[in-house]
Amino acid sequence: MLADNFIRGAEEAGHEIVTVSAAHSRISPCTGCVACGYEGPCIQKDDMEEIRLGILDADMLGFTPLYYYGMSAQLKILIDRFCAINSSIQRKKMKSALLSVAWNSDNWTFDALEAHYHTLVKYLNFQDQGMVLGRGCGTPAMTKRSRYPEQAYRLGKSLSND
Repeated sequence: MLADNFIRGAEEAGHEIVTVSAAHSRISPCTGCVACGYEGPCIQKDDMEEIRLGILDADMLGFTPLYYYGMSAQLKILIDRFCAINSSIQRKKMKSALLSVAWNSDNWTFDALEAHYHTLVKYLNFQDQGMVLGRGCGTPAMTKRSRYPEQAYRLGKSLSND
């Protein structure tokens, strides 16, 4: 829901959006073989080659969701495969954003996810555009009634074209 609202705002601001569902893509874990030479392509033949081309063509990456207080395993596998394109991503100085909701409303709910995201921002030279972290959103109905979908929309809408 946050991603959909972010996308709506970004499209209204004139941006072209391409989405990748890590959960529904065929992406194998990085084996650490380094056959890519840290600059690709990877020797594994899966959906990551097409995703890689999309990433290298993008100006921004948005990350979502939180699963059990951290990044989902599917998203982590995709990010681990950045190994084959680290240098290219770092040189681009892409923008990034983090969007997530969680049932738990404790102030520490997103600590691990935020720490990982901030590490990626530093390592990959991302320009952080912001985060929408929806505490206390355990169901779609709870999320819909919260302020977080509007925050995600406004974040997408605020993105500049430079």
